[in-house]
Amino acid sequence: MARLEIFQFPYNADNYGVLIHCNDSGATACIDAGDAAATEAALAQTGWSLTHIFITHHHADHTAGLAALKATHNAHVIGPPPRSAAISGIDSALWDGDSFDFANRQVHVMATPGHTTDMINFYLPEEKIVFTGDTLFALGCGRVFEGSFDMMWESLEKLLSLPDDTVIYCSHEYTKANADFAVTIDPENDALNKRHAQIIKQRANNIATVPTIMSVEKATNPFLRPDDASIRAHLGMEDARNADVFAEIRRRKDAF
Repeated sequence: MARLEIFQFPYNADNYGVLIHCNDSGATACIDAGDAAATEAALAQTGWSLTHIFITHHHADHTAGLAALKATHNAHVIGPPPRSAAISGIDSALWDGDSFDFANRQVHVMATPGHTTDMINFYLPEEKIVFTGDTLFALGCGRVFEGSFDMMWESLEKLLSLPDDTVIYCSHEYTKANADFAVTIDPENDALNKRHAQIIKQRANNIATVPTIMSVEKATNPFLRPDDASIRAHLGMEDARNADVFAEIRRRKDAF
């Protein structure tokens, strides 16, 4: 069985949408549906026909185009139950531990609340890819709007359990700002400093920094590294819980 084809496309100021396509079955899914026109343009460019829509959470930049896309393509919509806000148009409401078949592949649903209380991520182990919505970003994580810091850290721990070679597709191009902040938290991290310099060059040339890889995030993303001794010493939190160190990093990013 050939691997899925993946097409990432930008919309709004800094969002990414993703199409995943199976040549064998013809199935095509869109991850989130924030902009119907941008999605239609991506479908036209690839020549694929939309059959599924996977929704990560209820925010408008992820759902604004859902009604139009569903009506046009009669796509099957999979998303979270209405834990914080109802999402009109969902056909299958799934939560943590649920799974479903897409193009003869298992898709595992991971509940990762914190940014919102209805956030879910989609993990395809056979493809070694995960779609993290606004939970985990390249060198960052989502703001904690509806959940708690402890809740968000527990969600990130779930993602940390995925294999190091997992490819991460997140929903925003925030990496330059995240990198600028990360070096203030983990200034002695050589891998981070090299990555920061590379990201500056990429963004200066309008090159996407997404997707990323779990091993790279584990080595450089401070939000995944609250147990790191140098970060703890830098923050003066040597004896704190991981969740409390994470919370302090998130507060500092909010004020950055």
